[in-house]
Amino acid sequence: MKRVVMYQHWHHLLFLHWKANQDEMRKWVPDELEIDTFDGDAYFGLVLFTMRGVRPRFVPPMPSLSAFHEFNARTYVKRGDKKGVWFFSLDAANSLAVGIARKHYFLPYFHAEMSLEPTPYGVTYQSKRCCDGASIEASAEVSGDVWHAEPGTLDYFLVERYRLFAKPEHGLVSLQVEHPPYPLRTVSNVRVKESLSTAAQVEVSGAPIVHYVDGVSVRIGPIERE
Repeated sequence: MKRVVMYQHWHHLLFLHWKANQDEMRKWVPDELEIDTFDGDAYFGLVLFTMRGVRPRFVPPMPSLSAFHEFNARTYVKRGDKKGVWFFSLDAANSLAVGIARKHYFLPYFHAEMSLEPTPYGVTYQSKRCCDGASIEASAEVSGDVWHAEPGTLDYFLVERYRLFAKPEHGLVSLQVEHPPYPLRTVSNVRVKESLSTAAQVEVSGAPIVHYVDGVSVRIGPIERE
């Protein structure tokens, strides 16, 4: 990465993915982006995690902005040889961070009442959006040694994404994120009850594909015009 503008630490990441209808999601993805697929299938994802140590470069962490939970709803897209993430929504437990991200990063953030609680065997997550009540309750047990997704596999396609795209009033922008390959762990006894996919107007069904990560340190680059 040529220039770092922000540092973050992501912890207790739970990835939930379902196959989804491309045409259904296409309505909410800008024309400039192609929906990325694996073996012809598109995916809708929910990623639940908490952030700590959020700070701009050369600025120490600030209590009001440096730590909060974030749960996002997303799909995967590409523009030429750039592969990345398109967000339907990002819920955060910090109203100040929501306002800053909406204004400066052009991302669809929403304020939500949220909790994330590690347990002796895993993690539980809860969130209810303040504006429309979209919610999720999830829990998972975590075990086993760390493993890494292999390039070319579905696991890699779903979790290893290093760019996000956003749509301001004019044009398209992206920014790059950088972190070590996710140290994945085995997940079991997953329970999910959610309406975030309904709020995104994407239909999902069945059991999700699930991944879990204890944590990574992240560097974020500047906004780039596409």
